[in-house]
Amino acid sequence: MKVVVTGGSGFLGSHLCEALLRRGDTVWCLDNHCTGRAANVAHLVDHPRFRLVRADVSRACTVPGPVDAVAHLASPASPPDYGRLPLETLTAGSLGTQNALLLAERNEARFLLTSTSEVYGDPLVHPQPEEYWGNVSPVGPRSVYDEAKRYAEALTAAHRRTLAVDSGIVRIFNTYGPRMRPHDGRVVSTFVRQALADEPLTIHGDGSQTRSFCYVDDLVRGLIAMLDSHCAGPVNLGNPAERTVRELAGLVLAATGSSSPMEHLPLPVDDPTRRCPDISRAHELLGWTPVVTLEEGLRRTVGWFSGAPVPGRLRQPLEI
Repeated sequence: MKVVVTGGSGFLGSHLCEALLRRGDTVWCLDNHCTGRAANVAHLVDHPRFRLVRADVSRACTVPGPVDAVAHLASPASPPDYGRLPLETLTAGSLGTQNALLLAERNEARFLLTSTSEVYGDPLVHPQPEEYWGNVSPVGPRSVYDEAKRYAEALTAAHRRTLAVDSGIVRIFNTYGPRMRPHDGRVVSTFVRQALADEPLTIHGDGSQTRSFCYVDDLVRGLIAMLDSHCAGPVNLGNPAERTVRELAGLVLAATGSSSPMEHLPLPVDDPTRRCPDISRAHELLGWTPVVTLEEGLRRTVGWFSGAPVPGRLRQPLEI
């Protein structure tokens, strides 16, 4: 297939581009690099079936020739990023999603929206099934991301109902692995960076809040399974092995061999206390289940952080 991946230079996007190329697809990677990094796809730029395009999909989403699938991943996705880029985050979820949907509609292509577990907010139902409508503040500091994704889901569903766009929605839970930015504000990258530098691991609150951590290779398998299906979703993609943040800190210390102490800080506003997916729908409809344990995934992630190569010079991306 010819697949357009918006946000393809980001953490998740770059792994998706890589996996699609590996199976024989042609990939057009669109990214304005506001949070994605060209270095993430530097090893792909000379591949004959890969094209890197510097583009803001909130303004336009076009590529030459026919397209078979569009995977819309473009958006700031960590609290520091969408806190720093609130308007850009809202625009990526609204106009960016609309432009990506229009590209899919024009080409009668499959459309994949990567939504988020943040649409559940601080959930009152546990674990979270797709039928749960969430507990979200529309005006809180996290709302620019939560509401952008909720709107993107509504827009995607409306295009499917009214224009027969073959669309599918996945809700991604905490994902980690190589190519995470050290200062992206996510808990895994923060703990690994701090442990490797022998700095205190900063735990917000008492560390009893839970998350479900899915290794990036597992997550990408789920994205491709959804892209290859005609399932409308939404479908949760995440690892249902719920862990506390304090437990994660201990595992990171073990994986790094660090003796860093733990330092407790106040909880951020609207920070969810529990987060765990019900993935029965993904298993039934896509045959998908994560297989990489947190311990193994952390070992691989720590290895990458410890020996990440300095990126070489990148060929200039195309301009459209």
